[in-house]
Amino acid sequence: MTKPSIVFAHGLWADGSCFGKLIPALQAEGHEVLASQHGLDSLATDVACVTACFGRVPGPVVLVGHSYGGTLITHAGTDPRVAALVYIAALAPAADETSQSQIAKFPTTQVFDHIDAPAGRVWLKPSGLTHFAGDLPEAEQKLVYATQGAPVADLLTQKVDGTAWTSKPSWYILASKDQTVHPDLQHFVSERMNATVTEVPSSHVPMLSKPDVVLDVIRKAANAVTAK
Repeated sequence: MTKPSIVFAHGLWADGSCFGKLIPALQAEGHEVLASQHGLDSLATDVACVTACFGRVPGPVVLVGHSYGGTLITHAGTDPRVAALVYIAALAPAADETSQSQIAKFPTTQVFDHIDAPAGRVWLKPSGLTHFAGDLPEAEQKLVYATQGAPVADLLTQKVDGTAWTSKPSWYILASKDQTVHPDLQHFVSERMNATVTEVPSSHVPMLSKPDVVLDVIRKAANAVTAK
């Protein structure tokens, strides 16, 4: 059987380059890989961008989402071409939730004291880097800042249909030192979806600070798909 393809979905204050430490290794192992480059303009258009990637790679697809990207894979993952879901320090709303309503159920994290919202876009301030990617070297933190995508202000309150984790096998990488998506939220959603959980002592960006751990989880999801 051909190895499953891997499609990545980035979160807020990021773009597809945040998976740059993962993509070359997966390609070298024979996977077709694509990172969605969505504009954070609306939830519906971001989901559509992720779904469009499925037509550019052979199926089946292991769909990987970081942070708000977890909301995207929750919705886009209902597509029949998706065989498995991997969440990285991610949101995972249920049918009656939005990203924001899920976040609001848990303590507010430190990063939200370090944002700016001119002209309807929400930017991460340089002072927020320590709460977003504090376990990266300074040069890598600056790269994260320089490549950030700024969402529209109401993005997390928007809603679309589809809850893939209720029917698709799921893996979850839980960042225990996260100061952006609260670890309690991560514990709750990963348990609710009955995910296979790997806990890692990292900031909000384990794919950058602990890439080998994240790669191992993606490989396990891909192997489970192949075994079917």
